[in-house]
Amino acid sequence: MSTQRPTPTHTTTADQPAADAARPAVSVLGLGLMGQALAAAVLSAGHPTTVWNRTPSKAADLVTSGATLAPTPHEAVTASDLVIVCLTEYDAVRTLLEPLADALRDRTLINLTSGSSAQAREVAAWAAERGIGYLDGAIMAIPPVVGTPDAFILYAGERARFESAEPALRALAPAGTTHLGADHGLSSLYDVALLGLMWGTLNSFLHGAALLGSAGVPAAEFAPFANQWLASVTGFVSAYATQIDAGGYPADDAKIDTHLATMDHLIHESEAAGITTALPHFVKDLASRAIAAGHGTSSYAALIEQFRKPDTTDPAAPNA
Repeated sequence: MSTQRPTPTHTTTADQPAADAARPAVSVLGLGLMGQALAAAVLSAGHPTTVWNRTPSKAADLVTSGATLAPTPHEAVTASDLVIVCLTEYDAVRTLLEPLADALRDRTLINLTSGSSAQAREVAAWAAERGIGYLDGAIMAIPPVVGTPDAFILYAGERARFESAEPALRALAPAGTTHLGADHGLSSLYDVALLGLMWGTLNSFLHGAALLGSAGVPAAEFAPFANQWLASVTGFVSAYATQIDAGGYPADDAKIDTHLATMDHLIHESEAAGITTALPHFVKDLASRAIAAGHGTSSYAALIEQFRKPDTTDPAAPNA
């Protein structure tokens, strides 16, 4: 993944008024690392950009590149019809936005703050009651990647509102600007689902690196094989997604019974190497439950039925 942040540019030619008319003004509230990257991307794309942050010094580089620093959130909001907010949490978003409700009326508010689907729907309801167009978004990129083809950002909310804002939003993710649907909570759900996929994959890689490391194999030597295998796993993802949606799990590759035997090998090797067996035991437990439920001859996709249930074996689980 690229780590090169686009260098902000500001056009100062005689064609500037026409360029500004073609590129709507954008205001960015919140200039943490991600907020700075968002503002830099829209500024680099030629949008008149107004920024605000509780600590004004964080806007110094953006102002040097051509952004306008608003002294108050109200002045930032009234400077543009498209307002992007990116803060640390939803409580901070509500605290910032509630006094600005009248100023936000009839504008498009795009919230790129990480939070829960329930929080996204609550803010959407608040915005709708006040005549504010609202989109909730999830940034699937680190700050240096924002504005490059490697970034993708997922949006949820009214389709017409998204289509109106889309030309400006493409400055943030030129090849990855996607509308998920009208339910404002979808962006947050996709966010945590994709993060779970990342953590699950990385945890498995780290466990494998620890296992091979016990035999003196450097992680850098394991990595190319891990990446090659992950490319194959994407094929399983696509095939199993079709089975999950169809509600049937034919074992076209291997039965869960077969997987279970191999899981025992991973547990035994981990024990012999003196490393943790927690992760392989968790995986085996899921497979064992699936077999007990009659899915021994089903494909691995049948484990979805176990993920759909609350975990009653964990004392810390809410329904235990």
